[in-house]
Amino acid sequence: MKIVILDGYTLNPGDISWAGFETLGDFTMYERTSLDKIIEHSENAEIILTNKTVINKDTIEQLPNLKYIGVLATGYNIVDVKAANDKNIIITNIPSYGTSSVAQMVFALLLELTQNVGYHSNSVSKGKWSKSEDWCYWDKPLIELDGLTFGIIGFGRIGKVAAKIANAFGMKVIANDAVTIESPPDWLKIVDQETIFRESDVVSLHCPLTSANKHFVNSDQINLMKRSAFLINTSRGLLINEEDLSNALNTERIAGAGLDVLSKEPPDETNPLLSAKNCIITPHIAWATKSARQRLMNIAVRNLISYLNGKPVNVIN
Repeated sequence: MKIVILDGYTLNPGDISWAGFETLGDFTMYERTSLDKIIEHSENAEIILTNKTVINKDTIEQLPNLKYIGVLATGYNIVDVKAANDKNIIITNIPSYGTSSVAQMVFALLLELTQNVGYHSNSVSKGKWSKSEDWCYWDKPLIELDGLTFGIIGFGRIGKVAAKIANAFGMKVIANDAVTIESPPDWLKIVDQETIFRESDVVSLHCPLTSANKHFVNSDQINLMKRSAFLINTSRGLLINEEDLSNALNTERIAGAGLDVLSKEPPDETNPLLSAKNCIITPHIAWATKSARQRLMNIAVRNLISYLNGKPVNVIN
């Protein structure tokens, strides 16, 4: 049985092992696969594993031996599900491997916005403290989280963990979800989406991208926010209208944004958020702690073993 990983580098740049897959068949790992090399790299494969390499209808039709597509991520929009169904090809994904890591990134972004740790560290390295007339200094406002309101849109696994962390910081926590939130803790208040934007000092997005919520964070919602508020997005870039957010940041309509995701990744150099005021952007790394990547690897191996044993799990089609 031939097993091919099309784009293994981001999952494993060399610090974890592929051994779990190597024992299951004739295994080949490509660090990256360009669009024009997908068929060549996948030839005769029964099993394909992919993170972000697109498997479309044309590709599926050119791979007659293909029986299984394992997506090395939670989102599976890179695969043409209907085309796979038509060929009776199983598709699996990796649910809930990075919950704690993504929630941790929410507060890494928020703490940089409120404490400016990186900024002040850089200023010290450049000699500003050594030349200071005073025993300490700060160039940007320092903001305490205790007592502020943390608003969550999307109260799934990651939203729940982020809520607990916010509560531990002494923040008031409010949340909204598309489905009813069952048995919320007594420190959590369930509110409508408009209230999230109006009352929060921090709005944190934790919802999946759907056709209904694309660009739902636009000037209408941003204009509801406090001028002192921050927007955090570790979910999906297309939830935000980037032009509207850029305008809001540059006009100081809100205080800042922390983003781990953008609408296009990698972004075009013309993306307006790259030059927006007080906008911190990280390169979609919330998921990428070694612990989370090892969990992803372990789940992917278990998914394939379960399929080979005739009892597939985490099947999305």
